[in-house]
Amino acid sequence: MVNNLLKVLKKEPSLNQLIEGCAKRDYKCEERLYKTFYGYLCGVAFRYVKDRNTINDIVNDAFVKIFKKIGDFEFDGPADELPKVFKGWIGRVTANAAIDNIRAKRVMLYVDDIGDEIAMNIAVETPDNLSYNEILKLLDELPPLQQTIFNMHQIEGFSHEEIAQKFEIPASTSRVYLTRARVKLIELYQKSMMTYYEK
Repeated sequence: MVNNLLKVLKKEPSLNQLIEGCAKRDYKCEERLYKTFYGYLCGVAFRYVKDRNTINDIVNDAFVKIFKKIGDFEFDGPADELPKVFKGWIGRVTANAAIDNIRAKRVMLYVDDIGDEIAMNIAVETPDNLSYNEILKLLDELPPLQQTIFNMHQIEGFSHEEIAQKFEIPASTSRVYLTRARVKLIELYQKSMMTYYEK
């Protein structure tokens, strides 16, 4: 009874209150926001890097940026849409932090054995019955550069022009890597289905 009363008295702040508190540099609100979204942002970072320490660094760097820019976050839609929109916003900040981490390691992007015009003419359809979790599992088997560009374009929503700007490459190079990633994903999917039916 006493515990229930304490829970009522210590009512959890709403997401909107947390955002407003963080904009005012309220430490308790920042701590609560961090604990609430840490796992989600680790998931975003994991799509780009697999090393736990690096993921932790990326997420912490993202939170520094989130707390710094949270006053710029604006939302005037229905209250029930706020979590989705906010998660999209902090997810993009984290994706950018992961991309910065990759770029800082000076990974060189190049197109080696496939011409731009050939890549542009390859029509690739992802199977309709491929679930989000299955795609993420198959993504782990892609070469790192294909995986990064697939994540940026297909999952995070970056345009080829934005990817090109991030990595200082032509947009056509981004398109080639995306095409390669899609082709490879379908090959991996077909291989996994053959293995499944052979059991």
